[in-house]
Amino acid sequence: MRNAYASHTDFGFLNGIIQDNPKAMPSNLDMVFERKGKFLVGEWKRTNEEISVGQKILLKQLAILPNFTVLIINGYSDNEGIEIDKFYQVGQNSLIYIDSGIDALKSYINTWYKLSNNAI
Repeated sequence: MRNAYASHTDFGFLNGIIQDNPKAMPSNLDMVFERKGKFLVGEWKRTNEEISVGQKILLKQLAILPNFTVLIINGYSDNEGIEIDKFYQVGQNSLIYIDSGIDALKSYINTWYKLSNNAI
């Protein structure tokens, strides 16, 4: 994180804001890259940390858009260190295992960037 003093945003104050859907809440994304209108989105989860139903819906809907690639990364990168167990691409109806480890994630991001950079 570029700002060590940045805190997690608590959206609790928006609870019930949408009268037709009082359970609707915003979701945050942990990682977003953009290159020439292409987006790589990543959601990081620690071991045993669940993705909420709303966030699952959001990630799946982003993944079906033509210019979005969505990853779920099992691991963390914070003041405790960096660990990347496995990472997956979100498909229409499943998670597609990609690889594991820091170097594999870096390689994946670089490949995505090169492909996006050369896209017409």
